[in-house]
Amino acid sequence: MTTGERTDIPGAHAEPLDDEPFLLRLTSAGPGTPLGPWIDAHRERLLNALDRYGVLLFRGFDVPDPKAFGRAARAFSPELLGYLERAAPRNEVADKVFTSTELSEEQWIPFHHEMSYAHNWPSRLYFYGDRPSATGGATPVASERRVFPRIPAEVRERFQRHGVRYVRNYGPDLDIPWQEVFQTGDRSVVETYCAQSGTDLEWTGNDGLRTVSRRQALAEHPRTGETVWFNHAHLFHTSNLPAEVAEVLIGEYGPEGLPRNAYYGDGEEIEDEVMALIRGLYEEAAVSFPWQREDVMVVDNFLATHAREPFRGDRRVLVAMSDLYVAPGHR
Repeated sequence: MTTGERTDIPGAHAEPLDDEPFLLRLTSAGPGTPLGPWIDAHRERLLNALDRYGVLLFRGFDVPDPKAFGRAARAFSPELLGYLERAAPRNEVADKVFTSTELSEEQWIPFHHEMSYAHNWPSRLYFYGDRPSATGGATPVASERRVFPRIPAEVRERFQRHGVRYVRNYGPDLDIPWQEVFQTGDRSVVETYCAQSGTDLEWTGNDGLRTVSRRQALAEHPRTGETVWFNHAHLFHTSNLPAEVAEVLIGEYGPEGLPRNAYYGDGEEIEDEVMALIRGLYEEAAVSFPWQREDVMVVDNFLATHAREPFRGDRRVLVAMSDLYVAPGHR
């Protein structure tokens, strides 16, 4: 299918925004159509479309507030997920509906699969244009079907063989507090969670916590069987920091004391140029659109990565997650 070719679902006009095809935009055929019931009526066709395209954008439907957005997400999957082992601060604004991030508006958030550093993760993500910003603030997406084949075989093979080792440090002076990350102030709850997820932990001074885990670098899509690049190495790696910031932090805390860092699973350092290659491939594959009020975007978390552009002005994009996938070997 090429850009401009349409495959309509009753009540909507469907048009892919990329040649691959990738990112299918579904525009309501008439005003005032509530999105949740419409998804419920066409759920199987929409799930098949999501398998084919990786990302669906719903535009022109009636989604007046966060609760209506939650109902639309539940039309795909009745049970939405909470958010444990957090990598960024978020606020819950409705039941299992969160702000997408509270990070500074000047900050570019690189492409990533949600929670690919964890032992389990959501299979589907839902984004809602609650208050689009006046300038910037898009949520670009990139297709693994375009990126994964372009990763050199020797890079894929080394990561597949060893996986990724993540080192994270939480505390009042580094990153976000462990109480926010694990949504509890009880150390025994954190210890149980880490034991069950195959994560080593160490309590450090000044109410700090260090965790070390070895995770997958690739994953297999549970519906389509495709193999995709699926890890957070290029985000957590020191090369993702400005050079002057990395130098100061390493000088003060050492490589193992940084808020977050990533290594090959055998403990060897990942080369900066390998991480730059991965980031560059995602940027080259990016597809973006300006948010409109009441837009809803559904992302297959295996088939697509997402990012966030810097912005100016008031902006609130909300997110929900569903269909927990547990990596083989965990429970």
